Amino acid sequence: MSRICELTGKGRQVGHNVSHANNKTKRVFLPNLQNVTLMSEKLDRSFKFRVSTQGLRSVEHNGGLDNWLLKTKDEKLSSRALKVKRELKKAAKEAA
Repeated sequence: MSRICELTGKGRQVGHNVSHANNKTKRVFLPNLQNVTLMSEKLDRSFKFRVSTQGLRSVEHNGGLDNWLLKTKDEKLSSRALKVKRELKKAAKEAA
């Protein structure tokens, strides 16, 4: 399974370990991914996602999963998150 956040698109970064003698060796910085269940208030359902802790804080800051998905560009979201976003838009159309 790839180490990419399903909501923010945050993935691995590459850098160097630097020793005291200034020797540089390649290393990988992985995002802190957690398996979480987020509740959609408009759909009245919960969804499981693999989200970085930074992404989880961003979702909470924006007022929940529904607001986050509607504000975020489609390129950043995973296919599962896009599916939920389409359901939200469909539910909003039916309600209006």
